[in-house]
Amino acid sequence: MTQEPFPGPHSPETGNHSFFPQESPGRVRLSEVIGAVSYALDMTEGQPPGHCLRSCLIGMRIAHPFNLGTGERSDLYYTLLLKDAGCSSNAARLWELYGSDDRSIKADFKTVDSQQLLPLARFVFRHAGNGEPLASKLRRILFLSRFGEALATELVQTRCERGAEIARHLGFGEAVSRGIFSLDEHWNGKGRPQGLSGQKIPLGSRIALLAQVIDVFNHLGGPERAIREVKSRKGSWFDPELVESFLAFSNDPDLWKGLLDEGLQERVQALEPSERFLSPDDHLLDRMAEVFARIIDAKSPYTHDHSRRVAHYGEVLGISMGLSRDQTNWIRRGALLHDLGKLGISNAILDKPGKLDPDEWKEMRKHSLYTEEILRRIGIFFRLSKIAGNHHERLDGAGYPHRLTEEEILSETRVITTADIFDALTAARPYRGPMPIAQALDIMEREVGQGIDERCFRALRDCISHFSRPSDSLKV
Repeated sequence: MTQEPFPGPHSPETGNHSFFPQESPGRVRLSEVIGAVSYALDMTEGQPPGHCLRSCLIGMRIAHPFNLGTGERSDLYYTLLLKDAGCSSNAARLWELYGSDDRSIKADFKTVDSQQLLPLARFVFRHAGNGEPLASKLRRILFLSRFGEALATELVQTRCERGAEIARHLGFGEAVSRGIFSLDEHWNGKGRPQGLSGQKIPLGSRIALLAQVIDVFNHLGGPERAIREVKSRKGSWFDPELVESFLAFSNDPDLWKGLLDEGLQERVQALEPSERFLSPDDHLLDRMAEVFARIIDAKSPYTHDHSRRVAHYGEVLGISMGLSRDQTNWIRRGALLHDLGKLGISNAILDKPGKLDPDEWKEMRKHSLYTEEILRRIGIFFRLSKIAGNHHERLDGAGYPHRLTEEEILSETRVITTADIFDALTAARPYRGPMPIAQALDIMEREVGQGIDERCFRALRDCISHFSRPSDSLKV
């Protein structure tokens, strides 16, 4: 399944200058930041852009008759937006088990009633070993059939635990963490990971699962399909009382019109029960960048800690080059988020043990544009979207996604590019082991003036001794 870039202008900002927020407001809404980043979670789940936002609109409408307090509604609101926060953590395992596009697997599985054996069997046959020889495909099917229950629990457990952990790191309470952890529990006790049933399942989880299924089937076949699916799972997957709440307004045309993309993020922000604001310099903004870097790096075992290493290297480089603290702060944040778009790339490409073919390489190159499109949805990150999204541009104009010229590439981007290339060379990859530092520097020196800024390279060479070793990948 191929995700296309989000709609919007892609004209690059020009000028070889440093980044300073031009129109940064005094504060930014937390819902704006999380709502924007939820688009990356949608890509990882193989869902069309705005899935988490639409689920939030649906879920808050379902909860309306229950007269929840402000705190309860706030917990539900963020549970809905962050329901897929752990989705990247099992992507590599899905690719390993099925040998197919993890995004397609995730998207298709959301349409399967996992309590029915025949649909499950069809799902496994459809996705296991696609493109592989028949013998290999059959081996995968037999393995998945034999160990399916244990494997399914493992995959859900990993996803749920990581999602709950991310919510805690973002500063949310246990109600949000529990809501995310129990997303895949079913009313009749046949869900995962704990087999909870009835009222033992947190209310936020029950509403989030119902809202999720409504949005998935509405996208596939319109309101009638969504209503039919919800009715068929009433009392098995879904809390009957919540289903009745949905059915009471399911014929309201304004509901379905409100799920259209235009103005979607603004409508979701307007629903935030208790407005939470951040200052652009607030430590929570840095913590959020750190947390989302963990989501990014969890997508593949070969990118474990990559974003945080690039952020560390970039910050050291910036200090060595005499850049201001403001500049190095934004370099660090940009580096933490530079690969945000890789959440939309299949692990069949990210973890491929050989050379990418032309179509795979074309798909891989989209990740920088995805990064730009997601970050530009956050007001204070509009310029940061250029810094992070342009990290594969080259001084000689042969980079991507915009083929910028040397004068158009920001100073902060040049720092991140240098740090990114250094880490890519000195860390293990699917097709090779980590490269010694001396060899990496030799390779990079040949790119000075073409793909790598000379000043950044000199700083890298001079300050490597000040790099910490956040992983064992650096070999002298």
